[in-house]
Amino acid sequence: MKKEIHKRIEVVQGDITKLDVDAIVNAANTSLLGGGGVDGCIHRAAGRELLTECRAVGGCPTGEARITKAYNLPARHVIHTVGPVYSGKPRDSTLLSSCYLNSLQLVVENNITSVAFPAISCGVYGYPIKDACKIAVDTVAEFLKKNPSIKKVIFILFSSGDYDIYTDYLEELV
Repeated sequence: MKKEIHKRIEVVQGDITKLDVDAIVNAANTSLLGGGGVDGCIHRAAGRELLTECRAVGGCPTGEARITKAYNLPARHVIHTVGPVYSGKPRDSTLLSSCYLNSLQLVVENNITSVAFPAISCGVYGYPIKDACKIAVDTVAEFLKKNPSIKKVIFILFSSGDYDIYTDYLEELV
């Protein structure tokens, strides 16, 4: 990975709902009406207005993304994307990559310069973290090559183990 791309990617451990960035990405379900894990945390922190706007959006198919306001969050926008439930089939990686690509496309279309991603599909959807990390980082790095308007992409991981997997993989690419 080129140094200029590597400088635009950051890995942090923490709570995505506390980040002051232009947009955070929500690992949502297809209804967009909240759930467990990251999705539930984002909905609780953003407040009822997020649920109201998500109802109006009308859901989101797996692999796609939708954007809303962030309401009570420090971020300005929430990009909701629906990752695949892991099945071990090749289509899983295609859908997971699409989550990142479609989210990043919304970033560009909405003149967003900083975005934070959780480990999409790695919670209750069961995607193995090492495989998901490689897909996430590779997809984002490739997208950044063609899109200089995005200044910072943060991968924010809740657990220290997941944080280590992401930092180790990024170090391999330098």
